[in-house]
Amino acid sequence: MAKGLIHIYTGDGRGKSPAALGRAVLAAIEGKSVVIIQFLKGKGLGNSDFLRRMEPDIKVFHFEKADENFEELSDERKQEEISNIKNGINFAKKVLTTGECDLLILDEMLGLVEKNIITVEEFKGLLEFRDETDIILTGITLNDEICMLADEVSKIETVKFKVWE
Repeated sequence: MAKGLIHIYTGDGRGKSPAALGRAVLAAIEGKSVVIIQFLKGKGLGNSDFLRRMEPDIKVFHFEKADENFEELSDERKQEEISNIKNGINFAKKVLTTGECDLLILDEMLGLVEKNIITVEEFKGLLEFRDETDIILTGITLNDEICMLADEVSKIETVKFKVWE
């Protein structure tokens, strides 16, 4: 059985998550099912009426309870959210195991490794469940070990040009 492809959108520029969302829309246009799981963004896109109208083709999940981004939380609240994040990782494993979708987007997943919420080995273990499901991973910092797992890496950077007057 062929393994799904792994795509990574990384870099310090803005636009990684929108690029992944664009790929989700293209997949849905092709008749594929998409699951998006967001991490480290509080409630993220979860309350979007627009995305809810795209169901069942594109489903968006977030497991964190806080409205704020992870970095803005107190240490105590971060610990609570880590438990919620791990529930999200278990859900991702279930999605991959059951083949529930054609494309799984794990938004800010690279940040979970960077913040030591999951290890590289746990990360690799999750990817092994993918069978034919394609996966898109986003995040600012790209670990060399994770980079070696990818079929495609896109580095997104913000470039400012001087405006001529």
